Amino acid sequence: MTSAEVGRLLSAYRASGQTFTAGGISSFLLDHGARDAPAVVCVHGVPASAYVYRKVVTALADKGLRGIAVDLPGLGFAQRPADADYTWAGLGRWLLAATDALELDRFHLVVHDIGGPIGFELAHAAPERVLSMTLLNTIIAVDAFHRPWPMEPFAHRGLGEAWLQSLRVPGAFAAIMRLVGVSRHVPTAEIACWLPLLFGEDNGRAFLKIMRGFQLTAADRRRYLDAVRNTPYPVQIVWGERDRMLPWRRYGVQAQLASGVDDATLLPGKHFVQEDCPGEVAAAVHRFIAS
Repeated sequence: MTSAEVGRLLSAYRASGQTFTAGGISSFLLDHGARDAPAVVCVHGVPASAYVYRKVVTALADKGLRGIAVDLPGLGFAQRPADADYTWAGLGRWLLAATDALELDRFHLVVHDIGGPIGFELAHAAPERVLSMTLLNTIIAVDAFHRPWPMEPFAHRGLGEAWLQSLRVPGAFAAIMRLVGVSRHVPTAEIACWLPLLFGEDNGRAFLKIMRGFQLTAADRRRYLDAVRNTPYPVQIVWGERDRMLPWRRYGVQAQLASGVDDATLLPGKHFVQEDCPGEVAAAVHRFIAS
């Protein structure tokens, strides 16, 4: 793998999307499929961006759906205003504004990692616009959440800055990703593309604000429960069963109990199941929408 190879991959990726503006913040959009097809809005977590869904949205389009993924403010190619609200509630409001800017009246939601709480904020604010929700390796009982070891340092000032910069050490980020994030079949050059999208033009400062804006109270948990239980839209769970960050036996079962979903689709992926099993994720969403 060379920097030139990573540059080519990122250039091709950027060319596959477009920019748009919502809530006064410019962002990046992947939008694949016919405009009149059912829209599936895919919400990423950290330290990811729309890039994590690049193969999922094309697979959704191949199945007759409109696959959409946007960069949340502070990540990917999105702007990173110093005064933006990087809490889950703030990002949820921006995501709702993004669906307005994209003229999406009603849509299916796919949420992952902290994209779960962000998507729950949107769904709580506008449940009538959500047609279905797919939960991918996410958290609902946030007041009982404990940051996994790769995430914990980011919550602390000084330590978080140092931990973030350590990811620039050659091989460090890829090693962590191989350990807890993705399987071996994901090319190293594709993993390397994550770093420029993480650091961006602000050297990761907005990312650190996101990592320190987690809402982990009982009140937040109750609001997120309302977004997955007894809802006007159906909910399904699709989980990478090899996830060591949010393991199925704890967080997946929590999600199942919270939502009341009887059955879950378990896939042979790690935390970033979109990287390991993009076709399977798209197929699960397509089956759910068609059922």
